[in-house]
Amino acid sequence: MTETIRRTSRVRASELLGRAWLNTGGKQLSLEELRGKIVILDFWTFCCINCLHVLDELRPLEETYAEVLVTVGVHSPKFEHEADPEAIAAAVERYEIEHPVLDDPELITWQAYSARAWPTLVVVDPEGYIAASLSGEGHVAGLTSLVEELVAEHEAKGTLHRGDGPYVAPEPVSRTLRFPGKAVPVPQGFLVADTGHHRIVQLAADLETVIRTWGTGEKGYADGPAEAAQFNEPQGLTLLPAELAEQVGYDVVVADTVNHRLRGISTVTGEVTTLAGNGVQRLLDTERTRAEQPTGSLGTDPLNVSLSSPWDVLWSATLGRVVVAMAGTHQIFSFDPASGELAVCSGTGLEGLTDGAPEQAWYAQTSGLAEDSAGDIWIADSETSALRVLRTSADAESPTVETIIGQGLFDFGFRDGEPAYARLQHPLGVTCLPDGSVLVADTYNGAIRRYRGEHSAADGTLVPAEVSTVARGLKEPSDVLLDADGESLLVVETNAHQLVRIAVPEEYLTVDEGATQTQRPRTPVAAGEFGLTVSFQAPTGQKLDDRWGDPTQLQVSATPPELILSGAGTTEGLNRKLQLNPAVPEGVLHITARAAACDGAPGEEIPMHAACHLYQQDWGIPVTLNPEGDTALTLDLRGVK
Repeated sequence: MTETIRRTSRVRASELLGRAWLNTGGKQLSLEELRGKIVILDFWTFCCINCLHVLDELRPLEETYAEVLVTVGVHSPKFEHEADPEAIAAAVERYEIEHPVLDDPELITWQAYSARAWPTLVVVDPEGYIAASLSGEGHVAGLTSLVEELVAEHEAKGTLHRGDGPYVAPEPVSRTLRFPGKAVPVPQGFLVADTGHHRIVQLAADLETVIRTWGTGEKGYADGPAEAAQFNEPQGLTLLPAELAEQVGYDVVVADTVNHRLRGISTVTGEVTTLAGNGVQRLLDTERTRAEQPTGSLGTDPLNVSLSSPWDVLWSATLGRVVVAMAGTHQIFSFDPASGELAVCSGTGLEGLTDGAPEQAWYAQTSGLAEDSAGDIWIADSETSALRVLRTSADAESPTVETIIGQGLFDFGFRDGEPAYARLQHPLGVTCLPDGSVLVADTYNGAIRRYRGEHSAADGTLVPAEVSTVARGLKEPSDVLLDADGESLLVVETNAHQLVRIAVPEEYLTVDEGATQTQRPRTPVAAGEFGLTVSFQAPTGQKLDDRWGDPTQLQVSATPPELILSGAGTTEGLNRKLQLNPAVPEGVLHITARAAACDGAPGEEIPMHAACHLYQQDWGIPVTLNPEGDTALTLDLRGVK
C-alpha cells in the first residue's frame, strides 16, 4: 500500500459550531448533513497569506472531486477586526470562496479540533471520522492521494454519496471598482489595482471616471494587448523613471499577486508583459546550499525564478531598482528592469519581528512600501502590526531593518503616543510626506495613522517622536498617498470599493483604545525539562532531500525570552529539549519547523533537476506554567499520527 497522510486511529469528528454560516443561502449546516461526503475543514483567517495560498491550492481539488468532496472553511480570527461579521462576509466575497464558511469568532470549533496554527486542514471521512490533520500549505499532493483512497474505500462500502454539495452562490453585485488594493498618481488621474476585478484601471482625477483599463476582468494569466491581458488579484503598482521606461519598453510595474509574477505595462502601447516569475509559488531555493545565506542575487533570468505573492512594488531612486514586498516568503526582493536581475534584498524567510542585517532580519507578510527623501524604505509589515524602516547604508547591498512600531506576531491594538507604546492592527499601506512624517494605512483599525520622528520645533526645542491618528472610520484602507494638490490625502478604501480624498488635519487625534494580543486557549506546561517534537512525513512521490545534510530545521524562541532557560535557537532536526523557567508564569512559545523534500522514490537518488518543496509552519503556542501541566508537546507538520 502506498504511503498516505491518513490517521491510523478512528476518532469521531466534532460538530461544527459557530456564530453563523456563509455561502449556504442562510442554512445552518451540521456534520450529520454532510455524512456520505469527504469533508475538508479549512481553518483559516483572512489576514493570513498562507491561508490565502491554501484557498487557491484547494480549488482544483474541489473542482475535480465536486461530487464527493465538500470543503468547509472554518474562519477562526487572529485579529479583533477579523471577528466583525461584515469584514468576514467581505473577505469571503473578495477571495471568491465557493464553499460554505463557518464563522467561528470564539474559536469553539478551532478548539474542538485542537488547531494550533493558521492554516490547519482536517479531513473527515464519509462516516464522520477524522482521516487526517495537516498544518500549513503545500499539501495538495497528499490530499489528492487521500481523497482517491477514501473514494475507493467508501464506494466499495456503500457509504459514499455522490451529488451536489451545500454551497449556495451569493447574488453578484455590479461595481466600478471591486476591492481595490493600491494606487499611484499619473499625469491624468490615478492608476488603480482593481484587485477584485483582476485588472488595472486608470481613473480620472474625479476618482469615478474610468479612462482606460488593462485586463479582461476575469482572473487568469495572459500577456498581450490591454483588452486581452489577464491578471489575478493584482496589488502594488509603481512607475519607472522616463529614461528607464523608454529603454525597457514599459513604464508601470505591477505586483500580480496570485499569479506570483511581476508584470509590466506600457501606457503608450497598452501592451502587458511578464517581467519576473514563472508562475510557480516560491517554496524553496533549488540550490539548497543557499539556505545558510538566503540573501543575494537570484540571477538575471527572472522568468525562471519562482516568486511568492508579491504584494507591493516601489521604484527606489536610491537603489536604482524596483523593491518588492514579497509577502508570501516574508522578505524584501529587488528587481533591476535594465539587467533583469532579481535579488533577495532582506529577510531570512522566517516569519516574525527581528531587526538587523539582511541575513538576520525576519518579516511577517510585508505588504506596503514607500521611500523617503533620505532614501530609506518604509515597510508596512502586516502580520506583526508593525511599521519598519530599511535603512540604506553607504553599501546599498546591505540595508539594515529597524522596527519603529510593533511588538510581535500576536500583539496589536489602537494606541497613539510614543512609538514603543503605540499599536497598529494589520497595516497594509505606507507613504512618506515632505515634512518627514510617515503615514500608515492602518487597515484593520480602519484608520490613517501618522508617525513623526524626533525633530526640532520652530523655536528650536526638540520634539520627541510620536504616533497620532489622521482619520478613522474607514473600511479597510489598504493604501494612502498624497494627492496632487499636496493639501489632501488619497485613500484606497478597499471594503468600500472606492478611492476617497480626506483633508490633512491641522491637528491630529490622539487615540488610546489599548493594546491586546491574539486570544487563544493557553496550554498548561510544567517548568523544567520540556520536550518538543514536530512530526513530518514526505508525501507519496517525494523523499527527504538529504543531499546537503539534515533537511529539517527547528527554530524556537519565546515571549518573553526569559520563558526558555535553554534550548532556544535554530538547529537541524525536528526534536528539541527545552528548559522552561519556573519564575515566568505564562508566555508564548514561537516555533518554526521546516522540512525539504524533492520528487523521487524512497531509496532512490534524487534526480539533478527534480522539483523540490519546502514545508514550513509557524506556531505561536500560548502557555501557562503549571506543575500538573504537560512535559512535552507534539506538533504535526504533515499530520501523520
